[in-house]
Amino acid sequence: MRTERLSIRPVTVDDAGAVWRYRQLPDVYDWITTAPADAEAFEAYFADPGRQAVTLAVEQDGVVIGDLYLHVEDAWAQTEVKALAHGVQAEIGWAFDPAYGGRGLATEAVAALLGVCFSELGVRRVVANCFADNTPSWRLMERLGMRRETHNVAESLHRSGRWLDGYGYALLAEEWQAR
Repeated sequence: MRTERLSIRPVTVDDAGAVWRYRQLPDVYDWITTAPADAEAFEAYFADPGRQAVTLAVEQDGVVIGDLYLHVEDAWAQTEVKALAHGVQAEIGWAFDPAYGGRGLATEAVAALLGVCFSELGVRRVVANCFADNTPSWRLMERLGMRRETHNVAESLHRSGRWLDGYGYALLAEEWQAR
């Protein structure tokens, strides 16, 4: 897909080097869920078909500046209505090169992803999570109209060995459309 300034597409194995370039930077590495120790380990992780199936590359002028995570999932439901909850929710996430920060590019990319979730994929709810200390991430969610639904105290073990608070955000299709 294209936005005003960006191109968003499925990743390929050839994107591993570009993605590793910013994911190993301290401002990114500190917050991402999986951070292989070196470029070779990252390439193996990135080559996994399951990883590629849920990852999109964000490009500006042909340069990969970030990546998006998109996983369509079932919503929780009671057994009798479980079939109606199939594939109606998506979890999203992102990582961006800090060199491209402060220009609204991440906001533009994630807004486009939300648009795809609600219009093309037809999900009814999108969720995203972050460490509470990851201020740029939760501010992005709030800029896009996502609602903070949870503040979990000391629930996530960070690779530093510290237990950190986490935030959970969500947005419903009708909220997105009413914006």
